[in-house]
Amino acid sequence: MNRGRMNQEEDPMKYISVEQVEPGDILARSIYTSEGLTLLHAGVQLTVGMINKLRRFGVTMLSIKDPLLDDVDMEEVVTETTRKDAIRNLSAAIQCVQSGKYMDVRGIQKSVGNIVEEVLRNRRVLLNLGEIRTTDNSLYIHSLNVCMMATVMGVGLGYTANQLKELAIGALLHDIGKISSSPEKKEDTYDEEDLEKHFTWLGFNILRKKHEMSIVSAHIPLQHQEWVDGSGIPRGLAGDEIHEFGKIVAICNYYDDLISPFSEERETLAPYEACERIMGLADKRFDLKMVIHFLRSIALYPTGSSLKLSTGEIGVVIDQNRGLPSRPVVRVIRREQHASEVMAEQHDIRDMDLSAEPTIFITGVME
Repeated sequence: MNRGRMNQEEDPMKYISVEQVEPGDILARSIYTSEGLTLLHAGVQLTVGMINKLRRFGVTMLSIKDPLLDDVDMEEVVTETTRKDAIRNLSAAIQCVQSGKYMDVRGIQKSVGNIVEEVLRNRRVLLNLGEIRTTDNSLYIHSLNVCMMATVMGVGLGYTANQLKELAIGALLHDIGKISSSPEKKEDTYDEEDLEKHFTWLGFNILRKKHEMSIVSAHIPLQHQEWVDGSGIPRGLAGDEIHEFGKIVAICNYYDDLISPFSEERETLAPYEACERIMGLADKRFDLKMVIHFLRSIALYPTGSSLKLSTGEIGVVIDQNRGLPSRPVVRVIRREQHASEVMAEQHDIRDMDLSAEPTIFITGVME
């Protein structure tokens, strides 16, 4: 179980639907623009106008401070400073591609170096994906999430620091070809000419020309849509024909698409539902070994999410069990009204480690 203070903590928070946010609530996590600028700072008190603006930006979930979680350490694998810096450098790289200018990858390399260093330092912490997505920043948050997930998986697989950097660069830039490609078609309508212009090829051709970058990194944008059964695109590779890095990013990319309201997937799934979908595709789309490592790396029930328990209670996830991601630590809070001259609300707070409670089960996730 992850305990103890670390320099990468975030403020204690809970994730709630933007429809449940009320004026006066305190934002627990900053919201960024696509250029890595801060749209709203953590700690700001939300107003009616701010909440309505966030709705217009497509925000569906927010991280809100909860005073009943003040003693909880919200550990992060990668610091906010590093995440924000990665978005800013990714934005600069994309702007260069869009304008046809030379893409200086030194900023990307610096950000990736910081991500790899922090993931190695915090290898015992399960990854929580908590950045707030908007219509403006969704591509950038997606790319960052895929990069962090892939790096965590690479650490679990025992990759060297150099291998981790190659993996992380390709993962961060896996969608770079989408910037200059036409809208993506449905998978069953591709012909040979379409595949030659597919964004995976475009991304590969952008990165392979960068002599500062490994050709292995360049193959990640090319291969992250290939499936191990040979049914993927653009080349229909199968099994060991696909590089390990491509297999890793294929899983991370699909998972983040499943949990994002801005992807082309038909429905947005909760993290545990997305993990079940990926498990069902093992040895079809995805390499079984990589699926196992992925499930060991991600928090099925992210810290701050609210769960329904078999006891009939509602609990907020406050900690993770690295070896048992399906059995987090939850805080159950009972609010009771007591009659007096002035109505007072009291709280009965109880923390439960579900790994030590075999008769208590998670029955659902609060929307």
